[in-house]
Amino acid sequence: EPLAWTPGQSTSFFLTNDQSHAQMNEFSCKDVANALSLANMILGLFSIICSFCKRSHCACWMLLISFLIDMAIGAITRHLTICSKSGVELNDFAVFTTFGLASALLLGVNGPLNGFLAIIYILATSFRLCSYSTCKWNSNIPFMYKGLPCPYASCVLASTSLLTKGNPLILSCMASLMVLFMIDQSYYPHDGILESETWKKIVYLGGVIMLFLFPFSITAFYCLMWSLSYIFFPDALWGKAMCLKLQQEGN
Repeated sequence: EPLAWTPGQSTSFFLTNDQSHAQMNEFSCKDVANALSLANMILGLFSIICSFCKRSHCACWMLLISFLIDMAIGAITRHLTICSKSGVELNDFAVFTTFGLASALLLGVNGPLNGFLAIIYILATSFRLCSYSTCKWNSNIPFMYKGLPCPYASCVLASTSLLTKGNPLILSCMASLMVLFMIDQSYYPHDGILESETWKKIVYLGGVIMLFLFPFSITAFYCLMWSLSYIFFPDALWGKAMCLKLQQEGN
């Protein structure tokens, strides 16, 4: 005997389909974010190999690409409110590998002083990640970072290395300064470049274009100015939109 059709069954069927599509979209977005994190880590590993092979230009170039990829990961996960334990762990490991180990090796390990400073830089990166070990991409995400984010410190080191042709004294001074900023308890705003004002998106797009089409020196200068503006003018430039958002929510 044919089954009787009821409206409730049809509604349940379509709701199930909608839920399935939503789950598939969520999984696909998670896969994209995880793939970018994995690409970030692979670039960091190649940067480490390049540093050991004395090809600092290639090592710095990969770190700058990772800097841009990391911003894309943050934009995807914050915009879609994606948070998974495995994804967070993968991203944290990628950040440590790329912006910790690979960046520290730009200082070189030829002498005891350089090696000691590289260890201090890695420890500072670890401290920075541990102090921000909670899930960064849930709905209760704070609007501020505590301590300078590791990607900006890495971008400064990579840009400085390209501009100075790996001058050990200048790199050591810059690395020491970045260590102080990372372990400092000052607050830095979520830059949200891909989710904020148009001019910030243009800054990001300019970095992508310069990285692949312009000489190393021009690209390095651009990225250095970009990072230093965030470090020294966090609220006046990069946190202005977030402050306005907080004021609107308060009203």
